[in-house]
Amino acid sequence: MMLLRHVPTVGNLLEGIIQVPVARIRGINMHFGVLYSTLPTCDELPRKLKKSERKPPVRCFNELKREARQKRKERQNAREIILQPPENGLLVEHLVPVAREVYAARTELLSTVSRLIKYIAIYTCSLCGEVHVGHLPHKIRTCNVQGSLSSKEHSWVRGGIQHVLPLVESFHLYDRIGRAVSHKEMLEVDRIPAIVELCIQAGFDIPEYPTRRRTFPVYSVAGKMIDFEKRFPKDISVGEDIDACGFRYNKRRMDKGTHSAELYPNDIKAIAVRGLKAWEKMCNAASKLMEKYAVQTCGYCPEVQVGPKGHRVRNCHAYKHQMRDGQHAWQEARINDLVPPVYVYHVQDQQSDKRLVNELRRYYSMLPAVIELFAQSGAPLEAKYAGAMRDVVIPAMDEEKLVV
Repeated sequence: MMLLRHVPTVGNLLEGIIQVPVARIRGINMHFGVLYSTLPTCDELPRKLKKSERKPPVRCFNELKREARQKRKERQNAREIILQPPENGLLVEHLVPVAREVYAARTELLSTVSRLIKYIAIYTCSLCGEVHVGHLPHKIRTCNVQGSLSSKEHSWVRGGIQHVLPLVESFHLYDRIGRAVSHKEMLEVDRIPAIVELCIQAGFDIPEYPTRRRTFPVYSVAGKMIDFEKRFPKDISVGEDIDACGFRYNKRRMDKGTHSAELYPNDIKAIAVRGLKAWEKMCNAASKLMEKYAVQTCGYCPEVQVGPKGHRVRNCHAYKHQMRDGQHAWQEARINDLVPPVYVYHVQDQQSDKRLVNELRRYYSMLPAVIELFAQSGAPLEAKYAGAMRDVVIPAMDEEKLVV
């Protein structure tokens, strides 16, 4: 007969220990140690959406409808609307150093991760895309896609930096408040990393990707944008110095030398500490830029477009794309859409040769793959990851069956 003989008190919670009597077996009181930490738990991982579900919007739909009705009323009155930067085409001056900081942090992040993956193994499933950081990939059976094994075990292969830091691209806009990219121009406009495009629109100049910098603001009259400057400057014409399909070549040229071994010492822990700081700096600074510079994402697929409106390329293959003629369902983007985190199972003991097993997967915590890479390299993590890396005693296989 199962009897609950003890209820944890407030003192137990403050001490960080919860003793849970499980059963009375043959007159012996059995107790287990710390099963759940009393530290503040981390934010819950984002729920995996179904194919028919739309991403949760940043602002509720009622607020968006209310704002659209207000703009429609304002367009009925033929009067000038004063726009503030960056809506009027001008730069936000105090965010220009922030854009340079984001680009520098991204360059350092790529350099550190490319060094660490030589020492820490990266595995990915060839069927479902699951990622594992560390030697000896886990045995958790979560591969449930078409073509997977009947046992739902993963088919592991060695991965690379693209599995830890997935690349999200966006069309490069010469004029950020100009017309959107049409479907016929999809092969004529460069696609570059979305976070780099955000830096360019916020004031960071890259010679390979010129953009228009206005000296006079754009005016809005009855909902129409009126630009009194010349349409294009004299020294730069549209299409000049722009390679329509040469981004990957330019990327290799821009990143050439950033992965050199001379930039960092051989101390893996020092490399991981610098990489973790670069990751935090890049995400925090990019969030500041997104408060002023709009970024759009599709509600059903990972497509991202940096700018006040999305493009018109009909390449969406998500839920009910036939009803939209392949066009994207644009909405306001979050930082996770610009820099998507890949969540992996956290390995508490990196020195142990034991794999993570399927029977105990509810006791394992998860971290973003890049954070797990830095943690296994020896970098101390911040307090906000304490909930994900809580001190949980994983019971043995025979003890796990007796836990209430």
